[in-house]
Amino acid sequence: MGVEIRVEHLTKRFGRQTIWEDVSLTLPAGEISVLLGPSGTGKSVFLKTLIGLLKPENGSIVIDGKDITKVREKDLYEVRKLFGVLFQDGALFGSQNLYDNIAFPLREHTRKTEKEIKDIVLDKMEIVGLSGAERKLPGEISGGMRKRAGLARALVLDPQILLFDEPDSGLDPVRTAYLNQLIVDLNAQIQATFLIVTHDINTARTVPDNIGLLYRRHLAMFGPREMLLSSDEPVVRQFLNAQRQGPIGMAEEKDANELEAEKDIALGELPPIPVQLPTSSGQTRVTQRMPGSWLKEHGVVPPPGSFPGLGLEFGAPTAALTAPRRPGGNVTVVEEPPAPRARRTAAAADKTPAAKPTAKKAPAKKAPAKKATPRTRGDAR
Repeated sequence: MGVEIRVEHLTKRFGRQTIWEDVSLTLPAGEISVLLGPSGTGKSVFLKTLIGLLKPENGSIVIDGKDITKVREKDLYEVRKLFGVLFQDGALFGSQNLYDNIAFPLREHTRKTEKEIKDIVLDKMEIVGLSGAERKLPGEISGGMRKRAGLARALVLDPQILLFDEPDSGLDPVRTAYLNQLIVDLNAQIQATFLIVTHDINTARTVPDNIGLLYRRHLAMFGPREMLLSSDEPVVRQFLNAQRQGPIGMAEEKDANELEAEKDIALGELPPIPVQLPTSSGQTRVTQRMPGSWLKEHGVVPPPGSFPGLGLEFGAPTAALTAPRRPGGNVTVVEEPPAPRARRTAAAADKTPAAKPTAKKAPAKKAPAKKATPRTRGDAR
């Protein structure tokens, strides 16, 4: 079974550049979580910080009862043995065949005999569908096979935590679908804690138990899949539905003029929530929630057509939904940071018409009162 990862008030900077700050979330043990965000928001940096390759400026990361931001190097080395990592490109040694690549962690970190190593390597290669490819070099196989070889290598030490850094990058949709199915089946089999960094929206909508979104150097939201897929939070809605309308622009964040030009453009309806990807055998994973359970618990009615084929029924939304929705349990939702200054100024300007009655009460013969009114209206614009 996997272990819980608890992150509290985490901040990472490179010199004067803040990558993200005050990030708090809990990755539940044994569940699959996905971390999303526009390019350049520090998702890969977050993975490297979790495993102790980068040290944060503030905050804590508690894994198996140990805060890895404060432990000695020797203890950190032991905590790292809980992890398996699949890098973006597989990170295989080009001069070694797949068998030796996958056997490498066992030869480096254990005292197992070559007979024991062979049994483990062949078992993991069978799990990822690479039986018979032991003698092939990385340059002789496809990108999808290299990803699976990297995953087999991440599994040989029987990790309790698996990190995936954009496992679908460079793969076509069909190979991505196969890889997603492999991830779900693998989680059902080993029950480890999975964290996947990805840009693939279909993966985010169908694979995980939880979704998080990094935006503007903060964690905009983290919680159960159904919570984010039904969210009206502008940045979450825009990203998960791949829309141009919203706060995210080509330079990560749109300026006040772009937002003003879009204010009268109606956002499209939320798409139906798909059924979570099942295991190949149809068996329910230990940590998998029942479809619609979070929605029913919080009185949220999903978009029409959600959970096709299941015949689920949802009542009318309750008045309580006007308040921010938060999941139960140990999952954290972090509020979006304050809007940029340009938007705060515009919002404040909306309140200035309240000063008009005072200006009207002033005697018309007083020149200062007459001049004050146009200045107030100009400020409001």
